[in-house]
Amino acid sequence: MTHPSITLIGAPTDIGASVLGTSMGPDALRIAGIVMALRARGLDVIDRGNLGGPANPQQGVQDGFRHLIEATAWSQTVFAAVSDTLAAGRLPLLLGGDHCLAIGSISAVAQHCRLQGKRLKVLWLDAHADANTPDTTPSGNLHGMPVACLMGHGPTSLTELGGVIALQPEHLQLIGIRSVDAAEKRFVHALGVQVYDMRYIDEVGMRSVLEQALHGIGHDTHLHLSFDIDSLDPDIAPGVSTAVRGGLTYREAQLFMEMLADSRQLGSIDVMELNPAHDVRNQTAELVVDLMESLFGKTTLMRRPAGR
Repeated sequence: MTHPSITLIGAPTDIGASVLGTSMGPDALRIAGIVMALRARGLDVIDRGNLGGPANPQQGVQDGFRHLIEATAWSQTVFAAVSDTLAAGRLPLLLGGDHCLAIGSISAVAQHCRLQGKRLKVLWLDAHADANTPDTTPSGNLHGMPVACLMGHGPTSLTELGGVIALQPEHLQLIGIRSVDAAEKRFVHALGVQVYDMRYIDEVGMRSVLEQALHGIGHDTHLHLSFDIDSLDPDIAPGVSTAVRGGLTYREAQLFMEMLADSRQLGSIDVMELNPAHDVRNQTAELVVDLMESLFGKTTLMRRPAGR
């Protein structure tokens, strides 16, 4: 597989959350040098700038949701941008923004896979399951619902952006999970979604987790990474809205990215939930740029990689 041509797509909104700040995430990543870092890897990188969408009205919950109309508009805009990027043969790297934006991006990726006859595998790297439904959400915040919406459990305006339900349980694997509502846990178990939570990572190690998660992928597989930065431990990544102690260490995260790069099947990426308002001198954004370099080939290996 040749090096991908990458298109950065900024989606500056915190519409799906009750905490403000992720709207500044895309520009914080640019300030941290994401474009220059990827180009230094020899990659063809285009930054198409930030998408436009409704401002955050900062309203309360209405009919069970916070900002559903505005979140739908953002999801439709992201869907169109990611679809256009994939149709052009480029890898979309979506810079968020809160995680409800993944409804738009993954719906576009799923449609692309249907058109291309490819198998879809989504790795959802997150502290949270993001699998609340309209019946179980304690907050009405849509950034807590994208997994459920992508599997058809949510408002119709979000569950069928591509005309059909985007994901089946076998398409999805949740990794790094450590903060789950009781109703979410029952929902995820009932659907049979594969979960590699932090205890499992502690028990078997990140290498084993990735070997299991990537088992069976081949040239007919489109691999999508939806990376919520709060999957990282807040000691190394404080710049998020919903920090949870006990997350991935720096080396666990680096190994995750390096092994994903080794798979050579990565086709699309979300980088979600960077909140510069909670960061310290942009250190979380700089860490994410470092991890993106590893995702696109930077390695700590001192030995010759297998097969090269």
